[in-house]
Amino acid sequence: MESRTAVTCCRPLLAGRLTIAESQAIAPVFRVLGEPARLQILSAIAAQPAQEVRACELVESLGLAQPTVSYHLKLMFEAGLLAKERRGTAIYYRLVQEQLAALRAVLG
Repeated sequence: MESRTAVTCCRPLLAGRLTIAESQAIAPVFRVLGEPARLQILSAIAAQPAQEVRACELVESLGLAQPTVSYHLKLMFEAGLLAKERRGTAIYYRLVQEQLAALRAVLG
């Protein structure tokens, strides 16, 4: 009779950097960014000198309807990617640098 030894198919993976809890916490943010229009919005805001815009500025530059832009901004605000500030009748949206830094850390 022939003796068989267990053969592994490949080397074990290195331990992941994210814990289950961390990945569950950050996954919703990546889901929000899974929409191309939201990535465009994020990029457009980041490209501004003050890294803030009014919704009306995005409507024209991205060619999206105002309700669509407002919906995307709302989701991005709820995900913690954007902060907003009312100035008179306008609402200015700006990037939340801490949240972007967290995304960079996950991807880095």
